[in-house]
Amino acid sequence: MIRAMQPADIPHAAAWIPCVPLWERYGVTEAQIRTQLEQAFEHNDLLLVHDQDGEANGIVWCLPRGAFGRSAYIRLLGVRNGSTGAGIGAALLAETEKRIRETCRELFLLVSDFNHSAQRFYQQQGYKQAGALPGYVLPNVTELIFWKSLHTD
Repeated sequence: MIRAMQPADIPHAAAWIPCVPLWERYGVTEAQIRTQLEQAFEHNDLLLVHDQDGEANGIVWCLPRGAFGRSAYIRLLGVRNGSTGAGIGAALLAETEKRIRETCRELFLLVSDFNHSAQRFYQQQGYKQAGALPGYVLPNVTELIFWKSLHTD
């Protein structure tokens, strides 16, 4: 079930997010993600979780005007180790698109150049690569800019 994230979800999510191999590579810590999610609540960012038995085993964090001050930006989309491949990421992404469609025309996100499975996933969801940022987060990693128009008119 997809639902709005609650402050009580933060400790659980902050515990598993740093264990995901992608975020391990980026050096994300439990304390960092806890602080970032608390700040996201303060800024009224869109935070959704996939709830399984009362625990958030998937999360999406979207900044409604985080891309160029006019478009939505997905800051984080992740699924807990052991829960991948079950459609949780696709469900979180679809719900995010649904919730922001009325206020934003486009949605942007970054994907690491080495993360080929994420690139395929986003392409399957209708996203297109729109650019690249070499060394944007890590020195030897290019962040690929992915974009999707949420309106067909």
